[in-house]
Amino acid sequence: MIGGGIIGLVTAWRAAQRGLRTAVADPEPGGGAARVAAGMLAAVTELQYGEQTLLDLNLASANRYPDFAAELTELTGLDTGYRPCGTLAVALDADDRADLRDLHAFQTSLGLHSQWLSGRDCRRLEPLLAPGVRGGLRVDGDHQVDPRRLAAALLRAAELAGVTFLRSAVARVECAGDRVTGALLADGTTVAADRTVLAAGSESGRIAGLPQHVLPPVRPVKGQVLRLRMPAAHGPFLSRTVRAVVRGSHVYLVPRENGELVLGATSEEFGWDTTVTAGGVYELLRDAHELVPGITELPLTETLAGLRPGSPDNAPLLGAAALDGLVLATGHHRNGVLLTPITGDALAEVLVSGELPDYARPFAAGRFGHARQEQTV
Repeated sequence: MIGGGIIGLVTAWRAAQRGLRTAVADPEPGGGAARVAAGMLAAVTELQYGEQTLLDLNLASANRYPDFAAELTELTGLDTGYRPCGTLAVALDADDRADLRDLHAFQTSLGLHSQWLSGRDCRRLEPLLAPGVRGGLRVDGDHQVDPRRLAAALLRAAELAGVTFLRSAVARVECAGDRVTGALLADGTTVAADRTVLAAGSESGRIAGLPQHVLPPVRPVKGQVLRLRMPAAHGPFLSRTVRAVVRGSHVYLVPRENGELVLGATSEEFGWDTTVTAGGVYELLRDAHELVPGITELPLTETLAGLRPGSPDNAPLLGAAALDGLVLATGHHRNGVLLTPITGDALAEVLVSGELPDYARPFAAGRFGHARQEQTV
């Protein structure tokens, strides 16, 4: 397994549960994009036009989350921060209200459940919302998880399942003829493997040792996120995730039970830059202040930037690649946390049987011509 983020960890854990001898190469397993992600499980409110096929996968994974989180906690004793708290998406002006109405109609046409609320009803649910809120969508089926806690639980579950952790970066993938045979690590260790899973997030598209036509078409998409501390003495600051589009930019506020408030996120096509910028922080705080004016009184505890692994259609690349012995689990873009349960199940099935499950076949690695269509392992 190349990469010990949440996708690599869940794949390693599920593969080990299926009886496969599994190793993960990563200098800091449990890190990666999950350390920055807000953890919204928002299949409905994050629906975008043209992504109906991805919606089915997102919904299927979201439906697995309660049992998935409970299984992890039972095995490890670690809380994942899973909360069925719901989401409120609001509009701040007439144009936003019209767009949100269109989204509601689109959701309804697909059989999704969301409830239209007036601005007054939105403020009844969340009294700290700005007086100018014009309306909103209440989606009780969109939940949240704490990605940092999730990563810690997955790391422990993988350890308990017998996964070996090689705490070194991968220098290059090793090939013999038309087959991937393992990897050379930065510490000089060579690891032989019958099957090598590339789950290195945004780095997957530039891993050394693979021919250009085999590299997955994955690019880095920068996201800046802020963490604030909510007051403990005066009741909840927010009771659910609140999100909006402000000046064309998406902003969300995710309250945690531990008093943390996650504010994000920018989406920037700036290559490999992970600098936290004054402009990014300013824009997030400015837009959030228009949504919830009291936010500027909260202590700012952390600023971070991370890189999402984006694919050409913003959907994951799953299954066998163009060389025998190589399997892909990357390209999840903004849905990596949401798709963690179903990715683990799908990749374990590929590694055991050589076949992607039916629900994952629209996301086969070969759909861009960078991998073979036949799902042999």
